[in-house]
Amino acid sequence: MEDLAGPRLYGCYKCQNHVCCHDDIVSKDFQASRGRAFLFSHAMNVVVGPTEGRYLITGLHAVADVHCCDCKEVLGWKYVKAYEELQKYKEGKFVLEKFKIAKVNW
Repeated sequence: MEDLAGPRLYGCYKCQNHVCCHDDIVSKDFQASRGRAFLFSHAMNVVVGPTEGRYLITGLHAVADVHCCDCKEVLGWKYVKAYEELQKYKEGKFVLEKFKIAKVNW
């Protein structure tokens, strides 16, 4: 009988709350202040904080911190608005820091 595996999920590194799915990775080539990060098209079980202007490597963006809904740990941020045309593809997507998420169901 074929082994049926569920979706490959990532969870909050502190409480293992499921926060994103491997299939939603848009890019693994992102950099956060403390290391590597992934760009996801979707996130789940997170709370989005207030929007603020932040200067990132690619310029000024309107972003909001993303917190785990269970333990309130900051996991990354959500791009709310990109001011440069080449950066518009990021709008509505989530950047989660690699060291803040852990593999679940792998």
